[in-house]
Amino acid sequence: MEKSIILNPLLNRVGLPLFNQIKIKHISPALNKVLKENKDVIEQIASNNQAPSWENFVFPLQQSNEKLSRVWSQINHLNSVVNNEELRVIYNKNLNKVTKYYSELSQNEFIYKKFKKIKIGKFYKTFSSAQKKIISDELLGFELGGVGLNKDKKLQFKQILSRLSKLSSSFEENLLDSVNKYSLLIQDKKKLKGIPNNILEKAKIDAVKQKNKGWAFSLDFPCYLPLMQYADNRELRKEMYYAYATKASDLGDKNTDNTGNINNILLNKKKLSALLGFSNYASMALTTKMASSSKEVIKFLENLAKKAKPFATQDMDDLKEYGQKININNIEAWDIAYLSEKIKEKRFNYSEQEIKDYFPDYKVIEGLFKVVEKIYGIYIKKEIVEVWHEDVTFYKITNSSNQIIGSFYLDLYARKNKRGGAWMDEAISKFKFPNEKTHPVAYLTCNFTAPVHNKFSLLTHDEVITLFHEFGHGLHHLLTEINEYGISGIQGVEWDAVELPSQFMENFCWEWSVIKNMTEHTGTKKPMPKILFEKLLKSKNFQSGMQTTRQVEFALFDIKLHSDYNPINKNFLSLLNQVRDQVAVVIPPNWNRFPHSFSHIFAGGYSAGYYSYKWAEVLSADAYSLFEEMGILSAEAGHKFRKEILSKGGSRPAIKSFIKFRGRKPSIDALLKHHGLLI
Repeated sequence: MEKSIILNPLLNRVGLPLFNQIKIKHISPALNKVLKENKDVIEQIASNNQAPSWENFVFPLQQSNEKLSRVWSQINHLNSVVNNEELRVIYNKNLNKVTKYYSELSQNEFIYKKFKKIKIGKFYKTFSSAQKKIISDELLGFELGGVGLNKDKKLQFKQILSRLSKLSSSFEENLLDSVNKYSLLIQDKKKLKGIPNNILEKAKIDAVKQKNKGWAFSLDFPCYLPLMQYADNRELRKEMYYAYATKASDLGDKNTDNTGNINNILLNKKKLSALLGFSNYASMALTTKMASSSKEVIKFLENLAKKAKPFATQDMDDLKEYGQKININNIEAWDIAYLSEKIKEKRFNYSEQEIKDYFPDYKVIEGLFKVVEKIYGIYIKKEIVEVWHEDVTFYKITNSSNQIIGSFYLDLYARKNKRGGAWMDEAISKFKFPNEKTHPVAYLTCNFTAPVHNKFSLLTHDEVITLFHEFGHGLHHLLTEINEYGISGIQGVEWDAVELPSQFMENFCWEWSVIKNMTEHTGTKKPMPKILFEKLLKSKNFQSGMQTTRQVEFALFDIKLHSDYNPINKNFLSLLNQVRDQVAVVIPPNWNRFPHSFSHIFAGGYSAGYYSYKWAEVLSADAYSLFEEMGILSAEAGHKFRKEILSKGGSRPAIKSFIKFRGRKPSIDALLKHHGLLI
C-alpha cells in the first residue's frame, strides 16, 4: 500500500502534473496522505510552546495549504474537463473530506490565538507589508470560519459548509447532465435555412456520431448561439430557446432540476451568515471585497442602469421597428439575437460570419501572444507535455534572459463531459519553499467550437474577447512576483477587483494595431482589411445599452438574493421579475428559468459578487485609458501595469495598487465612454 502511495502521480512535486498517469484509483490515497500530513503539522504547531514566528508557525501552515491545493487542483480540474460518473462519485466523496478539513482548520482556536499573538508580538513590526497582509487575511478567514462560535454552533457551521459544498456540486452536475442529454435532431434541411455552413457541418457530424441521419444540435453555446442568430425558422429558434432557458429546471427532467439546490443553497447561506451575527449573506461576503455594503453595490448598479436604460430602450425600439418590417410584430426572447444580427448586418454592412472567417484560432493565439510579449517584455513558446485531452496545448513564458517565469495549459474547445463557460484556474502557485524550485502554472479553459475534420477552429469576435479575458486572469497568476503563498497571483485579491486584469485585456481586441496582426482569411490567407475592421469598430457599442442593463439585471438579482430576500419564501423567480421590471428592457417569457443555470453564484465564487464584473470594469477601463494616452502597445505603460497590478497579487489592497498605477482613484467616465453611454 505504501509503495502505491509513493508512486501516486498526484503526489508528484517535480515539474508539471502527470496527467497521462493519473487514474481515478489515485485520488483517494493521494488526498488521504496529504490531509494526514497537514493535520500532523497543524497539531504540531498548535501544541508548540515557542513564541509563534513566521518560521515556526506561519510558514509551515502556508506550506501545508499549498501541498493540499496542488493535489486538489488537479482533481478538481479533471472533474471539470473530463467528467464521468465514476470520477464524479470519487470527487464528491473527497470534496467532503476537503471541506471538512478547511472548516476544522478555520475553527482551530489554538491556531487562531497564535495568529493573534503574532500580530501583537515583537516580531510583527519586522514583517514585510506582504507578510502583514497574510496575517490580516488569516485572522479574517478564521473569524469568517466560525472560530469565535461555541461548540454547538461550530458543529452547525461545519455541517452547513458540508451541505453547501454538496449542493453546489449537485447544481453543476445537474447543469452538465441536462446539457449532455439534450440533442435536437432535424432531418428536414428546409428548416435550417440561414444557419452558417460550418455550424451545419458540425451538426451533421454530431448526428452521425449518434447514428442518425440529419443534423444534431446541442445546447453547447458555440452551437446554440449561431442557431439563435441565423436560423430563419422562428419555431426552430423557439424550440431551441425553450430547451436552453429551461435546462436543469422544474420544466425539464426532474432528476436534473436545480430548484431544490437553489432554495437549499440560499437557506444554508443565510443560516451560515446568521451564525456569525450577520444580517444576511451579502454582508458576510462583502467583508472580503472592495465594496463596503450591499447598499453601496445596489447604488452603484442602479446608477449604472439609470445611465444605460435610455440607450437600452432605443436598442429595443430598433428591434421592434425592424421586426415589423419582416412580419415579427410581437418580439419574443427567441427573436432578439436573430433580429439583432439582421440589424447589425444592415447597419454596419458586415456579417458575423464574414468576421469569423478572419479569426482562425491559431492566428488569434499568435496575435494574443504578440501583444503581451510586446507590452510586458515576455516570451511565449509552445512545449509538448502530458495533458488530459488531445486538444490541449501547453506553453511556457520566459524573460529576455530565457529564464522561465510561468507556464499554462490551453484547453479551447467544447466537448461532452466538459463544464461549460470559460475560466482560469491555478495549477501551481508561486511560492518560496526550501529545496523546491517552482514557477506558477495556470489552466486556461474555454468552450469554443471544436475544429471540423481535425483542422483549426474559427472564432467569433466575442470568442476572441473571451480568450483575451481569460488570458488576463492567467497573466495575473503567472506574472506575480510575490513568493508568499496565499497572496501570490490572484490569491488574496478582493473578489471585486480580480476581474481588472482580465477585462483590461479585452480592450486590445478593438485596436487595429492588434487586429491586423491576428487575422488571416481562411481562403485568401490575407489579414482583415482595415475597412472591414472599421465596420467592426463602429459596431462596438451596438446594443451596449441592452448589454449593460442585462449585466446589471444579473448583478442586482444576485446581490438582492443574498441580502434582502427571504429564502423561506422559496420564490426567487418573483425576485428576478421585480429586478427585471426595474432595469430590463427585454422581458423573457414566464417559463424562463435563468437562475437554474446561474452557476456563477450557485456553483462558483460569485455569490453576492456578480457585480464584480461591472465594478472591475470601471477599474479596467480607467487603467486602459493610460495606454490610450501613452500608446496602445506601450512597453512603458505595460511595465507599469505589470509592476503595480499584475506582480503585486494580493500583497496589498487592490485600490492601493490601482492608485499606484494610475496616480489617482478610479473614475467611471472611462467605462461610460468605452460603452458609448455618455450623453
